[in-house]
Amino acid sequence: MVDRPRATRSLPAVSTLTATAIVVSDMIGVGVFTSLGFQARDVPSGFALVLLWAVGGGVALCGALCYAELATMFPRSGGEYTFLSHMYGPAVGFMAGWLSATVGFAAPVALAAMAFGQYAEAVLPGAPALLLGLAVIGLVSAVHLRGLRHSSVFQVGFTVLKLALIVVFIGVGVTRGGGQPIGFAPGAQDLTQIVSAGFAVSLVFVMYAYSGWNAATYIVGELRDPQRSLPRALLAGTGCVVVLYVALNAVFLYTTPLTELAGQVEVAVIAGRHVFGEAGGRLVGLLICAGLIPTISAMMWIGPRVTVAMGEDVAPLRLFARRARNGVPTAAILLQGGVASLLLLTQSFEAVLAFVQFGLIACSFLTVLGLIKLRITRPDLPRPCRTWGYPFTPLVFLAVTLFMMVYLVAVRPFQSLAGLLMMLAGLVLYALATVRRRRRA
Repeated sequence: MVDRPRATRSLPAVSTLTATAIVVSDMIGVGVFTSLGFQARDVPSGFALVLLWAVGGGVALCGALCYAELATMFPRSGGEYTFLSHMYGPAVGFMAGWLSATVGFAAPVALAAMAFGQYAEAVLPGAPALLLGLAVIGLVSAVHLRGLRHSSVFQVGFTVLKLALIVVFIGVGVTRGGGQPIGFAPGAQDLTQIVSAGFAVSLVFVMYAYSGWNAATYIVGELRDPQRSLPRALLAGTGCVVVLYVALNAVFLYTTPLTELAGQVEVAVIAGRHVFGEAGGRLVGLLICAGLIPTISAMMWIGPRVTVAMGEDVAPLRLFARRARNGVPTAAILLQGGVASLLLLTQSFEAVLAFVQFGLIACSFLTVLGLIKLRITRPDLPRPCRTWGYPFTPLVFLAVTLFMMVYLVAVRPFQSLAGLLMMLAGLVLYALATVRRRRRA
């Protein structure tokens, strides 16, 4: 049923700039605009909160460095599906691909589309949020079906717009804000906050906001000179987001009283009113809407590549490996767009995300653990890009990721169990298909 991952075939080449734009857009969703309020409630310290986002960025960079080594060793699109197939065998790779191809990307697309509709409705009262969400999924899917050139121009253009709007917000916030009774220099009380349980738990949610740092690995087989462009895209994209996240959260704290932020979801909207006045809420809503379009686009680009890679290896999925003359995996894109739209229509995406999170985090953990495994068992393999700071870098990532899994099991035991069962379902499907293939042979 599944052979070892095949070599990447000739495809239209994606530039380093486009790959970097995909990383940036996949990372910057709604999390950075909404999560600070809950962190401020548990960690009421300006220095500790800014440090929290810096630490999260450091962990994301550790992950990016590890994935850069793996993606240049195995330069075939598919992300964890490809990596885990090489490390642990095709069954484990199929399990990871099964998660990604079914709901791993479709559920976040649906969530981002719903957020787009809700923020658009706030900017344009009376606008139907659900229809707007469905429309943006349809629009982005149509762009990607047109071909690589259209996808690249669309992705880079909206990513530049997103970054420009965030930089403007930060700049205006620095010039107009200030005067809040909060400091960013460390003190004795701040150091106490850093070693608190609240800081550790808040780091889990910061890491959710940083998810997407591995986005370019899903299309590595389509990159020009992947041994050079892939590490550059991962590190430049992740590094850019780390700087923006730290600066943006510092501006939120600089412009808005901590008591107004604590426990609130719409942190960016509240800060926007302090920066721009009463119209600030709508302006920030417009910023988030514009920023969610390239986020959806990035996921609609990379998600189908996992399905394509599986279709090239798995006979029953061969339909999804087919590409149009322009190199576009039409069936795979339509599948993900259809599943995302269905999740949006049924309003089930939040429930799906709750149980798929554990599986996706577990796949990342296994991937970086596999990096260490290959260093020990296969030191002879070519490594065009070696992980900086090894073994410290992967160990830091593994420690934080393990903590995230333990936390999820503790606070969401049923959802975590459902995620584990979905992973096992992938293994069962692989076993059944393997038995069927052997009987036919």
